[in-house]
Formats: sequence, C-alpha cells, structure tokens
Amino acid sequence: MKKRFEVHTHTAYSHDSLLNKWLYLFMLKRRGIDVVAITDHNEIAGALRYRKFLEKYNIAVVIGEEIFTEKGEVIGLFLQEKIEPGLPVRETMLQIRRQGGLVYIPHPYDEQRYQTVLPEIEISKNIDLIDLIEIHNGRNSESYFSEKQFLIAKKYPKLQRLVGSDAHTFFELGRNYNLIPNFRNAEQFMRSVPSVVHVKQPCIPQAYKVTKWVTAIKKLRQGHFTEVRMMLFGKVKQGKQRIE
Repeated sequence: MKKRFEVHTHTAYSHDSLLNKWLYLFMLKRRGIDVVAITDHNEIAGALRYRKFLEKYNIAVVIGEEIFTEKGEVIGLFLQEKIEPGLPVRETMLQIRRQGGLVYIPHPYDEQRYQTVLPEIEISKNIDLIDLIEIHNGRNSESYFSEKQFLIAKKYPKLQRLVGSDAHTFFELGRNYNLIPNFRNAEQFMRSVPSVVHVKQPCIPQAYKVTKWVTAIKKLRQGHFTEVRMMLFGKVKQGKQRIE
C-alpha cells in the first residue's frame, strides 16, 4: 500500500512560518499524510523536535533543510546535521552527500521567487550530485511555472521527480504530496521513487500574504524596524512613500 508523502514543508523554525506542532499534527491527520519531510530554511532544529512529537501519532518525518547557497536554494533530505547557508552550491551538495543525504532541487523555475531559484546552469554543472528535482511546487503563483519546472526536469532524465508542497501555513498542508511505497531510509526511498504518483493542487494566493506578515512580525521582534518598513512599504523617495 502506498503512503502519502508530503515533501518540502516549513515550521515555526523558518523565518516565514508560525506553524506549531499541533497545527501540523491536526492538518496532516485530517488530510491523511503518512510521511512528511520538514525542510526549514537553513535549520533542522524544528524538524528534529517535530519528529519526536509527530512519530508518537504515527506520522513519520524525514529530516531536511532548505539551504540558501551562494546561488540559490538547495534542499537536503535525510540529514543528520545542519548545513550552514551561504556556501558555494557544490560544497553544499557535497555536505549533503557526506551525511548520506539526498540532494533535491526545489522550484527550479519561479519568476516571483527568482532570487531563491537555483539557476539551471548550476543544475547542469552539478548534475552528478543531484538526486531529485521538483516538477510542481504548491506555491507556484502561475500554473505555467509548473510546466516550466517539468520541462527543466525532462532535460535531466537521471533526476527523479517529486511534487513539493512548500507549505508554510496550516491551510497549505496536505494538498500537494506523493503516493509512494513505504520506505525506511534514503536508499529505499530512491528505489521507490520511480513508481511514485504525484498529487497536485494549485497555489493558494493568500498564503503569500500570510508569510509576508509573519516575516515582518518576526523581524520586528528582533528589532529590525527599518528592514520591515522597507519590506512592507518600499523605498521612501523625496519624502513620499512608494510601494515596490
């Protein structure tokens, strides 16, 4: 029997999410998710804590991290230790591999999040280290982003394909997932991926508004008032405020 595996999710340990463990549990149970990969931004502490909690309720957790490299984001799955952000792309991938983890490319195309997308040239240059690529992201604000992501994946037949949730809010959880035979580790997982069935749902636009305000709230708590003003209201020029 295949399991519902939701890949690429975030918790309150990410800078742009407030998802606590109880909301996680409620939504995953409600939507029948059996396994979840928690991939917080530049952090695995939340994944480790949530795993202990969720496994008590028969939800398995894959420890992951969405790492911001020098060129864009890369996800490591089945990690043992946190990988520091800001490293060169290849070094980040090598560190994932040294832990016995899998290298996963999230949202390989997204015009709205171009600053975090790993350029395709980096995929091509490091194809020997990459295991998986996303062909649909639950936060694709335009449907053709998924089409572009799929076309990029087709150029690299050796890469296994997954649907990524990218859930940051409770109402996004359980909508985008992969039906896959049961697995216990990275090796078994890779053997199971070729028979995966992708379940895809479109983006919920309100999710971006929520994460924008969550990010602002967290930055305010840290005392970054000027940064929050710029983020919410844009640059101030000639005494007038302009939204950009």
